[in-house]
Amino acid sequence: MCGRFALHHSAEDVAALFDLESTGAPLAPRYNIAPGQTVPAVVQTDRRTLANLRWGLVPSWATDARIGARTINARAETLTERPAFRSAFRHRRCLLPASGFYEWRPVGTGKEPVYIRRRDGGLLALAGLWEQWRSPAGESLSTCSIITTAANEFMAPLHARMPALLEPQSFAAWLMPTPPTPAVLASLMALLQPYAGTDLVAYPVSRQINAPGYDAPDCIAPLTHLGS
Repeated sequence: MCGRFALHHSAEDVAALFDLESTGAPLAPRYNIAPGQTVPAVVQTDRRTLANLRWGLVPSWATDARIGARTINARAETLTERPAFRSAFRHRRCLLPASGFYEWRPVGTGKEPVYIRRRDGGLLALAGLWEQWRSPAGESLSTCSIITTAANEFMAPLHARMPALLEPQSFAAWLMPTPPTPAVLASLMALLQPYAGTDLVAYPVSRQINAPGYDAPDCIAPLTHLGS
């Protein structure tokens, strides 16, 4: 799964990678982004923009927004089957910029948080889905989910799952709101593979990130490196 991530790159870095004309307001550095919080996500309708979405997808048919607590991640293998994600996969895909993400590896009788990022410090693009929900009272809410795949060889010692990471050459195909023909859906599913790159590093970090309200640069400070 992917239950926490960080985004401390500048708005200019995000705009450059995702080919955005503007990101709107400057992006405040965030080191411990948790489910239920608002996150910036790249979406495309008539043009590519950065939208603020709440993490935890609420399907359009839901009667209660609390379902979002159970839909922070969407398994790539079942996107065309799960009612919560099926429509969003066909019509509303997004990318979530991330400086890195966290996983928890078993250590003794507990779990230790580990931060994963690119070796060169560059941005990651997490594949996601987004939805627009309207409550029975008429409240509008925009939400999202991060897609996960089976772990690659690098991630497998840490966790069985990992976020689906896309490279820039796949951004247009993933974001473009094209008619969801079987061929298009098959090509999109083909993008959601365990990450093939060899440029990730991982290292243990402080257990302070277990507290969703704690957000400071020392969240990503290494204790010891697991990769080089």
